[in-house]
Amino acid sequence: MNAQKGFTLIELMIVVAIIGILAAIAIPAYQDYIARSQMTEAMSLSSGLKTNVTETYGQIGTFTGIDSGSNGIPASADIKGSYVDNVAVDDGVITATMESSGVSKGIQGSTLTLTPTDATGSVTWACTSNALQKYLPKSCTGS
Repeated sequence: MNAQKGFTLIELMIVVAIIGILAAIAIPAYQDYIARSQMTEAMSLSSGLKTNVTETYGQIGTFTGIDSGSNGIPASADIKGSYVDNVAVDDGVITATMESSGVSKGIQGSTLTLTPTDATGSVTWACTSNALQKYLPKSCTGS
């Protein structure tokens, strides 16, 4: 007697259904992960300017006039990355603007803003963004 070996149609359909369920969960999670990594570039480029702003504030005693293209701070168009269009400084406030294309859909054109505050002798930074919180680093608050 020759017994047939292999999978039944029902078994194959169950495997395909399981793969479909896993893909439905994994793909959105992966897309959120990619968007977070792209926003991390904005945080990294912005954080690089915190030293310049803090040093200038220590010298002149005010955030007014601490702008891109002055006081040793590069012009906003000179600071860009793979996903960040520019990083501008206006009166000490650092704003990174994401590209409008070539980045994850949820963060296209979004901004990440670092706002300085004088904490009696030192400068503290508050991070805000108009992007959803799920796309931001943990130290930043979103909409």
